[in-house]
Amino acid sequence: MAEEIFSSAGRFREAFEAGLERLLATGELGPFILVAANATFDTAIYARARAPLVRLFDTLHSRHRAAIAEGRPLTGAEDDIAVFLRMACIGFEALSPTERRACGPWELQFNHLRSFRPKRNAAAAPAGIRRPFEENAFHFNKPFLQQEAFWHGELAGRTATLFYNKFPFADLHGLLVPEPERRLPQWLTEEYHYYIWQLGERLAGGLEGVGLSYNAYGAYASVNHLHFHMFVRPRPLPIADPRWAHNGGDEPYPAPCLALDEAESAWATIEQLHDQGVAYNLIYLPGRLYCLPRKRQGTYAQAAWSGGFAWHEMAGGIITANRDDYEALTASDVSGELARLAPAADDTALPAAAAG
Repeated sequence: MAEEIFSSAGRFREAFEAGLERLLATGELGPFILVAANATFDTAIYARARAPLVRLFDTLHSRHRAAIAEGRPLTGAEDDIAVFLRMACIGFEALSPTERRACGPWELQFNHLRSFRPKRNAAAAPAGIRRPFEENAFHFNKPFLQQEAFWHGELAGRTATLFYNKFPFADLHGLLVPEPERRLPQWLTEEYHYYIWQLGERLAGGLEGVGLSYNAYGAYASVNHLHFHMFVRPRPLPIADPRWAHNGGDEPYPAPCLALDEAESAWATIEQLHDQGVAYNLIYLPGRLYCLPRKRQGTYAQAAWSGGFAWHEMAGGIITANRDDYEALTASDVSGELARLAPAADDTALPAAAAG
């Protein structure tokens, strides 16, 4: 592969961190929040970025305080202002680094800065699992978003842009948008299924622990523009644990889950879900796809501690918005919520292997 940053985990991380430094050097509010969120998630990034983050926080804090004192409007995106005002209330040094703990077979995460995000409409109940691309809605071609692109070029024969995730919850977390100029909605086609399957296998040659994931529309996809989450984890996701029946173990996974080792059979399963109008989440690992059919968002009453189950939660990684939930949640709480996401029997005729 010609793109050197994908040739090893070291090169990828170095490029990832260097891009964050360039963003921080802009001195702007949005990039500051993005870098702060990535730094509080990842201790290596925090060590490198802490001093310039503190300096820029102090500058932005003085600027916002003066504007409020003088009755002037605050400048910047509304969401960024809302997040920064929460940060200003406690001070930069009071931001907690992301905490993690095992909870039975699951991973819990208290992601402090991510919890500052204003609630979005991703949880609204959609009419179906497909919607046309909307030029006037939020999408990845918006000019203001381009500074958050980590990398752009040709990747496995197609143009692609890799954006930073502004509020990451996975290691070296990015959003991969293949051929953004085509303005495709969040609807997986056979063409892009095979592309992502092959891309994951190709990237694995240099990036050990690489994975790509997909939230279908109706399964907590927050942007209706074709994109995939990309991550490089040093340890397997809970869904990949050998204990589970879909991996050859003895324990049934709480949610319906198919482990598919051939691209062709994987696509046949996805097509079946499309035909039946069933929402789903996908996790592409090199040579394997985990497919999780599930109830559509907004069609069931989720637990009070849950912000919604997208691919990461369906794979066993739970993000909590407050420390009380982080400390109190039990393995049975998580298993019970996963079990509630199974589509109703009359919604779909799932393949037998999906029973978990």
